[in-house]
Amino acid sequence: MDPLEIIRQIGSVEALEQAARRGQTPTCIPALNTHIHLPPNFSAFETVQEAVERAAGENVRVLGAGNYYDFSIYDDFAKACCKHGIFPLFNTEIITLDEPLRRQGIRINDPGNPGKMYLCGKGICRLADPGPEGRRLLEKIRLNDAQRMRQMIEKMSRYFCERGVPVHLDDQAIIARVVKRHRCRPETVTLQERHAAQAFQEVFFEKVPSGQRTEKLTALFGMPPKSGPEDAVGIQNEIRSHLMKAGKPCFVPETFLSPAEAEELIEHLGGIVCYPVLADGAHPICEFEASPEQLVETLRQRRYPMVEFISVRNDAQILAQYAKAVRAAGIVVTVGTEHNTLEMLPLQPRCLNGVPLSEELKNLFWEGACVLAGHQFLSAHRREGFGSRGGDFTDRERAARIERFARLGAAVLAQYFQRYSQG
Repeated sequence: MDPLEIIRQIGSVEALEQAARRGQTPTCIPALNTHIHLPPNFSAFETVQEAVERAAGENVRVLGAGNYYDFSIYDDFAKACCKHGIFPLFNTEIITLDEPLRRQGIRINDPGNPGKMYLCGKGICRLADPGPEGRRLLEKIRLNDAQRMRQMIEKMSRYFCERGVPVHLDDQAIIARVVKRHRCRPETVTLQERHAAQAFQEVFFEKVPSGQRTEKLTALFGMPPKSGPEDAVGIQNEIRSHLMKAGKPCFVPETFLSPAEAEELIEHLGGIVCYPVLADGAHPICEFEASPEQLVETLRQRRYPMVEFISVRNDAQILAQYAKAVRAAGIVVTVGTEHNTLEMLPLQPRCLNGVPLSEELKNLFWEGACVLAGHQFLSAHRREGFGSRGGDFTDRERAARIERFARLGAAVLAQYFQRYSQG
């Protein structure tokens, strides 16, 4: 199945543009979430179906998946969303390194690694065939990641054995665990540090009785663990922080695309370049994002047309400051939850400490979801979408462009909900 087919089926471009001119829109603004990770990415969910069913149970009607480097799972995601009357957004996430900023010691949106930058591609539509250059870039990422994880897992296995914990794992063994857990195909698995940490924790628990774990972990970490001997997730996190991060005994340097290469890949995938804002998710706030005004200036220089917040990281007041400043600059704003740990957070985005989003922010994020829906609808029909980059628009042109796609997207969503209503 082509995941975009369910979107094509709601109507022609001409019909939906006419509906947009009439002001067709859903009867109320539904809950939305433009960024979660689905298995076999490291995820809070066991299956795609679980993620979509939980979203339906929380009345989330627009749901975006942002998986790393393999999009095979998006067929199942589209089918599940269609079944539950949820509009699917197809996205990806790419890790890059800005070498000049690294040399200057400037942190971007990774608080522990100067120069390391996450970028998202939103509304990607060339899932099966991004063209020869897109395929080359994807293969480059996959190969670099696979080599790094293989080397890191080998170092981890040796390190555990040298300290009296015979954990014999390699990358294929960990991939097999992911395949068994999520009932997926091996070729769809992109191993992440969290996968490795989870596998080593699980085998460690199998081999070491609870009463001996603190002693063994102290030998592994060089200090007593903060987590209790039964705290699987806590110990996974400590394995990463004590053994796998820069300067630690099992660290292997990463090989990244440059931001320019990532932007090129997003263009080949037919998506929109989107910058994920960390803001006060880092303490202190990263230099790249030091103030809303500074962030806006940098985003406009780079011509990034969209940003995304993972709002659970952010104080409600700070989130509002950043989101309103960015949107006032003619940059679209979206919101998600990631769900890239085992913690099962609510799928309706909230702020730090569970504070609900304000109505003003809900309206801004709804506009962003509508822009994405409009872009993805046009792309599904092989028409020109929002564009991967901001382009050289005047402020007035930028505002008109956002309004056009938001109006179209609202009509698309209204028609989609009507067609695939669950009653």
